[in-house]
Amino acid sequence: MRLDAGLVFLSDSRTNAGVDQVGTFRKLNVFEQPGERMMVMMTAGNLSISQSIRQLVAEHVGADGVSVWNAANMYEAARIVGEAVRTVHARDAKALAEFGIEFNVGILFGGQVKGERCRLFQIYSAGNFIESQNENTYFQIGEAKYGKPILDRVVTPATSLDEAAKCALISMDSTLRSNVSVGLPLDLLVYENDTLAVTRFATIDERNQYFQMIRSSWGQQLKHVFEGLADPVWNAAADATSNVLSSAKLGSAPVRLAPPGQAPSSGQAGAPLQTLAQQFGAGQP
Repeated sequence: MRLDAGLVFLSDSRTNAGVDQVGTFRKLNVFEQPGERMMVMMTAGNLSISQSIRQLVAEHVGADGVSVWNAANMYEAARIVGEAVRTVHARDAKALAEFGIEFNVGILFGGQVKGERCRLFQIYSAGNFIESQNENTYFQIGEAKYGKPILDRVVTPATSLDEAAKCALISMDSTLRSNVSVGLPLDLLVYENDTLAVTRFATIDERNQYFQMIRSSWGQQLKHVFEGLADPVWNAAADATSNVLSSAKLGSAPVRLAPPGQAPSSGQAGAPLQTLAQQFGAGQP
């Protein structure tokens, strides 16, 4: 997440190549020169590809002498990461394809170089990238869909770093509960603007007190809120105005299919059959 106050990074550490080949590998890496720059790279996808890219980024020095360690700004550093992706693709993609393996990698790269604001980039398998803006304050890679709703509802540029960290952990807990390919421990890094060094970092396993509280409290509070919602009202009177899900005036009816060559066998007259055009409006494609 890129916020007015800084940056928040959170990653899991599980990789798998099938249900019986599950391993733990750290996916969050820091490039730091305290007082001058602090950069974070997180990866998802093929582990061998992402490790090769990480090593190239750490060691690469261009013909002009530029590397992530002395790049003038975060954009130039992100461009170096993109070039490393293309280098690994040129070297390995063909051989991987011969074994039916897709060149698959996703990268989040963010941080701050002294003299400019915090920036966050998402880098794709082709080495191209986009930058986070105020309209889109966060990026996700890997298994993103389960934890996305809470981020969409809560996080804005004005969200505090502690609130954002809490939201990120709730988001990750949702993913952990729904997808076995994501697992503990987690790496959480919270960066405050202009510190130019790592000051808040935690590796979180199942014994972490705060994460235990998040897991139990969030589940209980979510259930409590759910139970407090009113049940829907079905087939409501035409003048009903509270919690109406269906009523006669809404005219809702399913698309019914008639048995071939005969009327419905229930002995009761069903609602008139509707074609798809009638159901959705003849003017729609």
